[in-house]
Amino acid sequence: MPDAVELMKTIKQAAVEAVDAQKPAEVCFGKVTSVSPLKIVVEQKMILGEAQLILSRNVTDFKTEVTINIITESSLEMDAPISESVQLNLAHTHQITGRKEITIHNSLVVGDLVILIRQQKGQKYFVIDKVG
Repeated sequence: MPDAVELMKTIKQAAVEAVDAQKPAEVCFGKVTSVSPLKIVVEQKMILGEAQLILSRNVTDFKTEVTINIITESSLEMDAPISESVQLNLAHTHQITGRKEITIHNSLVVGDLVILIRQQKGQKYFVIDKVG
C-alpha cells in the first residue's frame, strides 16, 4: 500500500506542475511602504524587498533626450533711461533648439500602487508600472 500512496502523490505533483506550466507568470498588485530601502506589500500579507524586485524604467528616475525649439520673449520694458543722455534697451530673446537631455522624475514614492509580474516558481517580481 505505501507504493500506491507515493504513486498518488507523484501524480498529484505532476498535475500541479502541468497547471503551473500553463501560467508562466502571475500579475499582482502591491503598495509601496518604503523607498529606502524599497519595500512593497503584496496582497496585504507579503513584504517584498529590494533583492526580490526588478524595476522597469516606468518606475524609476531616468535621463532621456528630447528635441526642442523654443524662443523666449522679454517681459522687460523696451527702453530704460540710465541718464538723460543714455538709453538702455533691455528687450531680448533667447532661442533654444536641438537635442537636450532632461530627467524624468518617475521614481516610486510611499503610497504608490504598483503592478507586478511574479516570475513562475520564483521569488523575483518585475515592477512594470504604477496604477492610474
